[in-house]
Amino acid sequence: MASFVTNKGKAHLLSSLRGVTQPTNYYVALLTNDVPPTVDSNLISDVDEIAATNGYTSGGTSLTKNATDFDVFTEDDTNNYALLQIKDIAFTATGGPLPASGSGARYAALTDDDGTVADREVYAIFDLGEDKALADTEVLTIPDMEIRLT
Repeated sequence: MASFVTNKGKAHLLSSLRGVTQPTNYYVALLTNDVPPTVDSNLISDVDEIAATNGYTSGGTSLTKNATDFDVFTEDDTNNYALLQIKDIAFTATGGPLPASGSGARYAALTDDDGTVADREVYAIFDLGEDKALADTEVLTIPDMEIRLT
């Protein structure tokens, strides 16, 4: 799965060294391909989140800062990188298709926990490879979303 850290995400990682308060939780939101995200996508309002309906909640799924939700952490001195992996995330269509209209979810985004979803900062983008549209009761599982810093 292709992924990248946004410029906002890079600044977020470095800001912790200056004592900037970090979010209590993070979220994984689903995005369409209508406004493809880039490294310059700073906020959810800069991209196009799928509509909240049929099992999807606006803003996505909450993650807690712990070893369960961020289930793999690796420092690789041989290959010179650090890796953080997010647990498998599942979205289930309930009461109809997910999303209810449009071409589907193409990306997942790691965001902060701002109370206004449109103002949530986008830290990383994960390309799902193709638009994903679910029929009622189908499940989309996104495995092993990785953030790798080299």
